[in-house]
Amino acid sequence: MDSNSTLKNSNTKPKVVYGTAGYILEDVPHLSDYIPDLPTYHNPLQDNPAYSVVKQYFVHVDDSVPQKIVVHKDSERGVHFRRAGPRQRVYFESDDVQAAIVTCGGLCPGLNTVIRELVCGLHHMYGVKKVLGIDGGYRGFYARNTKTLTPKSVNDIHKRGGTILGTSRGGHDTNKIVDSIQDRGINQVYIIGGDGTQRGASAIFEEVRRRGLKVAVVGIPKTIDNDIPVIDKSFGFDTAVEEAQRAINAAHVEAESVENGIGVVKLMGRYSGFIAMYATLASRDVDCCLIPESPFYLGGPGGLFEYIEKTLKENGHMVIVIAEGAGQELLSESMQSGNKQDASGNKLLQDVGLWISQKIKDHFAKEKTLAITLKYIDPTYMIRAVPSNASDNVYCTLLAQSAVHGAMAGYTGYTSGLVNGRQTYIPFYRITERQNHVVITDRMWARLLSSTNQPSFLGAKDDNEDKKGGEPLDQLQDGHCSDVTLVNKEINYTLRTAC
Repeated sequence: MDSNSTLKNSNTKPKVVYGTAGYILEDVPHLSDYIPDLPTYHNPLQDNPAYSVVKQYFVHVDDSVPQKIVVHKDSERGVHFRRAGPRQRVYFESDDVQAAIVTCGGLCPGLNTVIRELVCGLHHMYGVKKVLGIDGGYRGFYARNTKTLTPKSVNDIHKRGGTILGTSRGGHDTNKIVDSIQDRGINQVYIIGGDGTQRGASAIFEEVRRRGLKVAVVGIPKTIDNDIPVIDKSFGFDTAVEEAQRAINAAHVEAESVENGIGVVKLMGRYSGFIAMYATLASRDVDCCLIPESPFYLGGPGGLFEYIEKTLKENGHMVIVIAEGAGQELLSESMQSGNKQDASGNKLLQDVGLWISQKIKDHFAKEKTLAITLKYIDPTYMIRAVPSNASDNVYCTLLAQSAVHGAMAGYTGYTSGLVNGRQTYIPFYRITERQNHVVITDRMWARLLSSTNQPSFLGAKDDNEDKKGGEPLDQLQDGHCSDVTLVNKEINYTLRTAC
């Protein structure tokens, strides 16, 4: 199921509110939209000692957060999202809440922290005592046992990597899941996962709405690759970048300890090279960063082999960072996995790190220009499995508490996310409409090229092709939507830049 089909089959039209000066609020659904005459209740936070020091307990009903904050003096106000936070009236009585939490997809630092803060937020802020953990991802709703979660049982889980609930890919059967939700008396569902998981959450919300159930369906975006759109970043990303430094440092030590040493590090990034880019910028030891969004070629003038030889002659060693999705087009047809996919619908990729390491060895063995020593490091599963760092722990707390506030206030069909430094509620369709990519016509990529001094691997032919498309490659973007077509000797590549 893709986001377009989800929208076409949706029972609900996007809630959009228009105001003056070009103001647009992309609002999120509310239980009262399809269940009339819902009673409201006194918010327990008014009596919570923790909130007694807060000057303004509750978020104003009209508070919103702009998606774009860099504007000109004559710019329209543009798209906004509803600001997250506690509301004065709630739509659930604490004793009636039966919440469920599920984690789906691959592992990511911070999963246990989000689970902990959802449980503790529900309990300590709103007095909710009944919280279930769904074991083993989406299929756990109808094929596995549940776990009772209490503040005591989750007290120390943030110190561990992985997820105490277990996870899986696939297994999404909307009717079976909603049947289980209905049978168990669950009325708040917190779904932690990436874009595919959020599409599943959207389908669950639509079915819940169709049945007229008083069930709040809330998503918390999780992807270590940071490829979910709209939000500033996903939790676990800072930890992944920090942990990647260890691998890069090891590669650097290995490379500089021998003559003509090359260290190759493969990092996560199936379709988006954010981890590789930020780890490279943070490290300062990387000489070349290769990501899916930026095509490269191996041989010939301006190619990777030429740059490696030049760097080795100048410095005597070199470190290359490559994202797992980079260069897949260059792998020979015999190595391609075809159209095979995993249970989440992701294309199965070949190990580009091993492939490019062998290509580099073969090239220098054949050319006999330099005798190299190459070390390859793949820290992928080590990075995924570590606990979240301090920055991500704080972020996970904000995401979880914001999700709880929204569900108690009757909002549903939304993802809790950070936009321009503010917690917001974002409708599912905005989260699932596309993937976030590194924009190689943006200043951040230019900063990386300046830091590593690597070539852009775009030749004269590429510049000419791009000029035909009307979008010069040397024009740095600030996130505007455009189609940039990049063509080199071995790749035809079209990039939809981020909005």
